Amino acid sequence: MVVHQAALEHNIATMATFTRDHGMLFAPHAKTHMSPEIAAMQLEAGAWGLTVATPSQAMALRGFGVGRIVIANQVVDPAGLRWLAAELSRDPGFEVMFFVDSVASVDVLSSFAGERPFQVLAELGHEGGRGGSRTLKDLLEVVDRASAVPGVEVVGVAGYEGSLKSAEEVRKYLHSLQDAVEYLRVRNPLLSVGGSQWFDVIGRELVATQARVMLRAGAYVSHDDGYYRERTPFNRIPGSLVPAFEIFAHVLSTPEPGLAIIGMGKRDAPYDEGLPIPRGDFEVVRMQDQHTVVRGSLRVGELVSFGISHPCTAFDKWRTLPLVAADYRVVGTINTHF
Repeated sequence: MVVHQAALEHNIATMATFTRDHGMLFAPHAKTHMSPEIAAMQLEAGAWGLTVATPSQAMALRGFGVGRIVIANQVVDPAGLRWLAAELSRDPGFEVMFFVDSVASVDVLSSFAGERPFQVLAELGHEGGRGGSRTLKDLLEVVDRASAVPGVEVVGVAGYEGSLKSAEEVRKYLHSLQDAVEYLRVRNPLLSVGGSQWFDVIGRELVATQARVMLRAGAYVSHDDGYYRERTPFNRIPGSLVPAFEIFAHVLSTPEPGLAIIGMGKRDAPYDEGLPIPRGDFEVVRMQDQHTVVRGSLRVGELVSFGISHPCTAFDKWRTLPLVAADYRVVGTINTHF
């Protein structure tokens, strides 16, 4: 699997421009790539911070030298909280914030807080979603609890709209997030949203909010030829993202007419949100651990290539990825730390 340099640079510049032009802070989701090289490119392009999903991922980013981290998740494990409290005490310049959605989680945070309080975003969810208080009343109980215990400071509201199916559902949800912000007694509050599939709606609906809007999109960085190609907001608004991944493999066997076995499998390419996309006149039938079965007229030993679907489960399969120029010269490496 290779990463095309021009596509990677284009995608990073495109989203940096979009968020800047819409007056949003950008904390791209580094769980997608977990790469110090890409993290540096995103920060150099103007990212306000970087987002992860777990304390261990936050620890990796600290190793990259990242000074502002958003953990877009609830954090309750003692080891992670002890490390975060110690890191906040060790480095006065370090900023980290994460989500809370229950009184119980606030109490856990308070019991592990150190010299500096844990900064949190009260998460408002939606029916059928993942984390997040399900009602404004529940969220305000969480906020009230945080103000009553030591070591926890609410700095805004967070949500995730990526599992919603329509623009109308997203608009309704974004309005509920805005309502929640208005109830906070917080100076200069943050309003954090996901953004990979609906950043055009977010850009329109939240432009007038009084909060600082912080986008956390992540998959944009490499884009893909499948899941996100179909769902990118740039299908609805001017602009584009470019697939940055390409994976090569040889034809190992042609055991039946029109059937070929490729030396690439589930250990090499993602399959959870769609099978790899052939770059050639053949069709992927199924994937196994080390093999992909295709239909088409191919020769044993032939080198074929594929695009991928879902970058979040592509980066994590490779510790080192060649970064290539347009002529496929290797110009660098992308290293991952999963």
